[in-house]
Amino acid sequence: MSQFNLKNEKVAVLMGGASAEREVSLMSGSGVLQALQSLGVNAQAFDPSERDMGALKQEGFTRCFIALHGRFGEDGTVQGALELLRIPYTGPGVMASSIAIDKLMTKHIWLADGLPTPAWKKVDSVAATRVAFAELAAAGQPMIVKPAREGSTIGLTKVTSLEQCDAAFALAAGTHDEVLCEQFIAGDEVTVPVLGTGAQARALPVIRIQAPDGNYDYQAKYFTNDTRYLVPCGLPEGEEAHIQQLVLQAFKSLGCRGWARADVMIDATTRQPYLLEINTSPGMTSHSLVPMSAKAAGISYPELCLQVLTLASLDYTAE
Repeated sequence: MSQFNLKNEKVAVLMGGASAEREVSLMSGSGVLQALQSLGVNAQAFDPSERDMGALKQEGFTRCFIALHGRFGEDGTVQGALELLRIPYTGPGVMASSIAIDKLMTKHIWLADGLPTPAWKKVDSVAATRVAFAELAAAGQPMIVKPAREGSTIGLTKVTSLEQCDAAFALAAGTHDEVLCEQFIAGDEVTVPVLGTGAQARALPVIRIQAPDGNYDYQAKYFTNDTRYLVPCGLPEGEEAHIQQLVLQAFKSLGCRGWARADVMIDATTRQPYLLEINTSPGMTSHSLVPMSAKAAGISYPELCLQVLTLASLDYTAE
């Protein structure tokens, strides 16, 4: 892609979409749109669930800022359409996006690369979920049951007893047909954004999350002010640097570029960090974490949007 020049660009902010995270996407997209326009960027809103993607080419858009979340937004489908349209877009490419949204595939790759992630079982029934609980809920710790392909804790349950397995499986399976049971890691919950591509990729400051009763669910993420976000995170300096390096490895392991945000749990006893998942189209709402971390690094919200936009690219360049 040629050098970014505001005067030559017409930018579509892709927002809304058809996933369970549509409401959050509209909030993210509105923030990004306003920020880019405040910097003089010719940016316009575009909802792929209401308009044909072909209109992007017909109307002369030269770049896309993907503010879509979940299915049909950060799973490689929109990225593939933009590759065919030859319109550079923000965030990871087709393969990295499709892998990252799949928690099972992500874990397989991280494990192959020697990166720590909680133990898990793929289940296809209530009976299998009950067996997984017996295996994963060691030492009285809970188990997490969640769909393999959703974000924002949608369909997720923290299971503390065998009796909860039935409802937990039903909730997750109602969202996606692949269900994941995961060992619960008790300790500090942190998140780390990454900004950049290749050798220029860098991890931004770690944010430590303290949710009411330790329940960082969909409501706590986007619609309440009870959750505390600590940045500086208050972790020992060496521990924070180690987690940032781990997240950078996780980002590169999946072939990500542009930007993303990884969620990590730190075992309270051993202080071992465990990678949970990586979000390839992070939220950009008033409650979102990437802008919060960027601000701690001296990057304003509009500057962050512009930096992400300048990193827009394609997986495949023209012959």
